[in-house]
Amino acid sequence: MNLIHDIAHLGHIEMLTDKFEESLDFFTRVYGLKLSRRDGDSAYLRAWDDYEYHTLKLTRADRTGVAHIGYRAASPEALERRVAAIEASGYTTHGWNEGDEGHGRAFRFEDPFGHVFEIYYDTRWYTAEGDDAPALKNTASAFTGAAPRRLDHLNLLAADVTEFRRFMETCLGSRVTEMIQLDNGRIGGCWFTVNNKTYDLACAEEHGKGNGRLHHVTYATDQREDILRAADIFLQNGVHIETGPHKHAIQGTFFLYVWEPAGNRVELANSGARLILAPDWEPVIWTEADRKKGQAWGLKTIETFHTHGTPPVEED
Repeated sequence: MNLIHDIAHLGHIEMLTDKFEESLDFFTRVYGLKLSRRDGDSAYLRAWDDYEYHTLKLTRADRTGVAHIGYRAASPEALERRVAAIEASGYTTHGWNEGDEGHGRAFRFEDPFGHVFEIYYDTRWYTAEGDDAPALKNTASAFTGAAPRRLDHLNLLAADVTEFRRFMETCLGSRVTEMIQLDNGRIGGCWFTVNNKTYDLACAEEHGKGNGRLHHVTYATDQREDILRAADIFLQNGVHIETGPHKHAIQGTFFLYVWEPAGNRVELANSGARLILAPDWEPVIWTEADRKKGQAWGLKTIETFHTHGTPPVEED
């Protein structure tokens, strides 16, 4: 396997909301992210141990879903190598932009299904001050309650997961750690990583007629008990709990899925200590028969998990 380590990690996601104030209240007061800055129609948010200035850019719009996905390169030279590979790939490119509050110049490009990505290197480290200063020097900022620790991954929808896999391997140097092989020969889902995490991005087959849609964004907690407490917090605040707490069979993550006020699906997850350290790792393949058994402890996957994405698909 030819491993490419030009990309360091998933950096941030820009999420669109048509209920900006309600969404911002959810992510800060209920979900537990911290506000680095609010600027015009966007808010820059981060979890308590994210080292970058923001990992979620929440933007006011007339629709929901994801505007772009940002990855940080491993070095300035790695950034240039990736840009050259992307430009030679034949995929749609948007070119360079000057960045925003949280990072410097970035190169944008697009997958065949309408999702916009960017890669960058120069970034702004968050500096905690006052009440946000951590008690321990090796954490980025203070935290309270069951607030998530860091950005973990996102899940996108695509009409052809095989083609999306080709895009991720070509443009980002990602490798697949687990996947679903359908009986009809198609790939139902792939889980990708650019480092030693089990995954930082997943892609599932689009069951609707949407294009460039988001399935969910996930932040990680330290332990399962944080998620159990979060379930009570969501319940207390009238948040729609879609499914969980429970454990996924694929990747083994302990999960809880909710819908924020605009309808974007967000997750809290705890993956334990599992890492992919083997340089010659071969993807774990799950069959349709495997998936029909449900999640790890037998909970059947609910129907909305297969059909709900943002932005919603308008009926014909």
